[in-house]
Amino acid sequence: MTATPKTIPEYLEQLRAALRGADPALVQDALYDAEEYLRSELAAHPGTDEATLLASIATSYGAPEEVAEIYRDTEAQVSQALRTPPPARRQGALAAFFGVATDPHAWAGLFYMLLSLATGIIYFTAVVTGFSLSAGMMVLIIGIPVVILFVGIVRILSLVEGRIVEVMLGERMPRRPLYQGRGQPWLKRIGAMFTDPRTWSTMLYMVLMLPLGILYFTLAVIGMSTSLSLVLGSVLATLSFMGLGEFQGDINMLVPPWLGVPLCLLAGVLGFFLTLHIARLVARAHGALAKHLLVKTAQY
Repeated sequence: MTATPKTIPEYLEQLRAALRGADPALVQDALYDAEEYLRSELAAHPGTDEATLLASIATSYGAPEEVAEIYRDTEAQVSQALRTPPPARRQGALAAFFGVATDPHAWAGLFYMLLSLATGIIYFTAVVTGFSLSAGMMVLIIGIPVVILFVGIVRILSLVEGRIVEVMLGERMPRRPLYQGRGQPWLKRIGAMFTDPRTWSTMLYMVLMLPLGILYFTLAVIGMSTSLSLVLGSVLATLSFMGLGEFQGDINMLVPPWLGVPLCLLAGVLGFFLTLHIARLVARAHGALAKHLLVKTAQY
């Protein structure tokens, strides 16, 4: 049993230590909730000694070890409730290849690839515009609120992206922002923003989202459109040969129709499933990238 904390930083440090090994996103949420509650209680009882207040809070909010255990249990329950059923394990390479169509993570990853172009443009524009305005106005008095507004927008966009990543890619992301100490001088708060490595890694992530969004969108559109075009063209050509329709196209360029149509159909089907595999791979890789750049690493 650790000693009763005398200050809020000591309480937070003990809570961080009690959450050792937990997901960094969970640690960030727990620390934010605890500091927000403790600071609010301290502000609501002016003149009360911090050590006395923490001693009384230990019986209501809970000691750091108790709070950490509650967060671990709640996280496990929520994760279990929200976890999508895993796809049935399939035997054989063919079953594993075609079984990707039943994996919701593959479809969610595909939709994220299509969405990433729009979000990448928004993030890139916000960071480049905000950084340019902040740097240009830094020598003026008005530059201070511009810098604060810029960093605030970046952190809001980081939370938005975190929710998108968690819902679509299945990677646990923070549901609370990094806590900014209330009542601190403006210059101190600005200094904390600029000395926090997560501020710069978040900006890097948002700048990278433009080229990544272009790449993801291009892969998704080319993969799906090419596959569906080959399948649809094969079906139309078959109907034309059966006298049920007229196929507008030249199918005798390279191989005879009896061979070319099945090959096009096979290529289209294989390309469709291959695109889903790529989408699932992108979902896993990008989720790890977002976790690394957007989540504050727990320091012990």
